[in-house]
Order: sequence, then structure tokens, then C-alpha cells
Amino acid sequence: MDASIGPRLGIVGGGQLAKMTALAGLQMGCDIVVLERNRQSPATKLASQSLVGDWDDPRELLRLASQVDVVTLENEFVDASSLRVLEAGGHAVFPTAHSIALVQDKLIQKQTLAAVDLPVPRFCAVESPKAVARAAREFGLPLLLKARRNAYDGKGNVTLRALDEIAGAWQKLGGDDSNELFAEAFCPFVKELAVIITRGRDGAVATYPLVETVQRDHVCHSVFAPAPVAGEIAERALELARRAVAAVGAVGSFGVEMFLTARGEIFINELAPRVHNSGHYTIEACVCSQFENHVRAVLGWPLGDSRMVTPAAVMVNLLGDQKTVGRPIGLGEALAVSGAHLHLYGKTLSGVGRKMGHITVVAETMEEALATAQRAAAHISFEEKS
Repeated sequence: MDASIGPRLGIVGGGQLAKMTALAGLQMGCDIVVLERNRQSPATKLASQSLVGDWDDPRELLRLASQVDVVTLENEFVDASSLRVLEAGGHAVFPTAHSIALVQDKLIQKQTLAAVDLPVPRFCAVESPKAVARAAREFGLPLLLKARRNAYDGKGNVTLRALDEIAGAWQKLGGDDSNELFAEAFCPFVKELAVIITRGRDGAVATYPLVETVQRDHVCHSVFAPAPVAGEIAERALELARRAVAAVGAVGSFGVEMFLTARGEIFINELAPRVHNSGHYTIEACVCSQFENHVRAVLGWPLGDSRMVTPAAVMVNLLGDQKTVGRPIGLGEALAVSGAHLHLYGKTLSGVGRKMGHITVVAETMEEALATAQRAAAHISFEEKS
């Protein structure tokens, strides 16, 4: 291992989550080593070393682990069995392979949460279109058909509103190609809520404020912190989230997404075993960001203060609207908006709905924060210069 002053943190994946984690690590004196499948990724610009390789290949993971003190992840797609190879070789991996195994298969995730009496929408495994039809009769329509692995931002999910849609949805999600699926009852929510919970190696917990997320076409567009809900609902949601991350043995910052119904019921939608889009606001709005606390947790350091330092914060995602280069247009105009904190991820290519950056605004009121964030975001686009 190369000599270094501080600890060496290995990150599997090189996207924007790795980039913001690397920034937090660098601030605390860490050296960063990134393993990504290509050389053009946001985090590689910050890494002291960038490795190119398949993160599902145990040999590539071992190459990363041999150069760092701790390995962590920016996504839940790395196969848990590959991570077990690292642990068997004595390398520190957080979240652990066991934790990733419980979360990355969403059917197993739901089973794990249900086993400790946490509220989740009704669900069942489905092995054929006929099984989906049985689930539709039992749970009612609409019904969600979901891929068990590698689904995010709505990819891998289909909402069924009629029985004659089952065959097409089954084919679209690869049910005939050994892609395991499950069915889930539709939750008639009135708000989508989320929270970041950071859990240390010693079980210490930092709980961030509950937030409301606004989704369009299954992609998060904005986050409001704190969530505009009654205090009793917020406390109940936070306790459910703490129980959920404990149930999967979390170490690091985990995102917990939830549904709130008109009757005040709270259901856990899913867990993300990593830093999460709903927590980006914490960079400006909290004493210690989700990224800094993630680094602290996986290295075994004391957790930082998760309290907000402002009455209100709004985060607006900057999304691509066409397949083109990732060069931002309108940067100067956006930076001229007082109070807007601009984060661009440095992706080389844009795409429809692809997260290219975000803007966070902290303010005395939610209305002021939202207006400022939207004004700044309106200036930014990603397109070829004419």
C-alpha cells in the first residue's frame, strides 16, 4: 500500500454520490481510491488513484481493497457474494456484504422489514404472469410489478392498471429471461417522505430531519426539509426508519423512503444502503452532511451533528431533458442568484431525466427557499452550444 498521511478510503462506483463522498473524505484528510467501469466518471477527478474494472469481479474488488483501509459503496448493485470475498480476505467493507444482501434484492428487503413488524405495502414473489394475475386479484388494481434487483428511479417497475397489461409488463421487465420479479400492492399515498439515518460501526445513530420528496416520472425533482407534516407523524416516521436500518445491520448513511397516506399511515417503500439524493441538502443545511457522516461511520470515527442550521431548505435536482453532452449552459446566470448553492456533477453526457447536478437553498421560510432554488435552476440546461 502506498504511504499516505490519512486513511485510504476505497469507493466502488465513481458517480456523483462517490464524488460528494470523496469531497467529504478529502476534507478530513482521507486519500480516495475509486473503482469504476470506465475512466470518465465524476469522482475520478478527486481520487488519488482511479482503477478501471468490473466491480462485480472479485479480483477487481480485491485490487481495490489491497490499496485502501476501508471499502465502501456508492450503489447497491455490487453483488453481495463478491463483497464476501473481500471480507473473507480480512478487508473492511461497510456496509457489510450481509447488509447489502438484505437490501439489494428488494423482495428480500421487504421480507426482512416485515419480519420485524415494520409496515410495508403487501407483496409477494411472482414466478409467472399467472402469479401476477393472482396477486392482482388478492391485492387489487393498480398493482406494481417490480424487478428484485438493479432497479432505481422507476427503472425496473411497471404499474399495472388492468389485467390485460400483465403480459406486456412481464416481457418488459424480462420475466421470461430469468429476471426475478415480485408484485406489490399500490399504496395510495398523499406524500412521499424520506430520511437519512447514519449508523456507526458501534451502533451509534445520527438521525437527519424527515424530508418530503416530490417525484415526477419516478425521478426526484425536489426535496423539502424539514417535511411539512405534524410532529407526531415525523417522530413516528423517524422511529420506523431507525428500526429499518437496524434490521439490515446498516453501517454508514442509508436513505429510507416512505409513504404517508391520508389516514396518517406510514409505509416503508424501500431502503438505499448508501448516501441518497434526498440527503443532498445536508451539505449546506446541516451541521454535518450525510457524506461526512458516512465517511465517519465507515472509518469507525464518532458521528457528527445531524441537526439543521436553518429553518428551511429546498433542494432541486438539475435533470437532463435530451441525450447530449453534459456541458451546462446558463452557469453564470444561475450563480448570479443570491443564496443558491450550485452543485454540478461533471458528467460527460446528459440524458432525459438524468441527474446532472442540484441546487440547494437555505432560508427562513420554505416558500423563500423554493422560489430562489427554482429561479436558479431555470437558468441551467445541458445542450450543445450553437
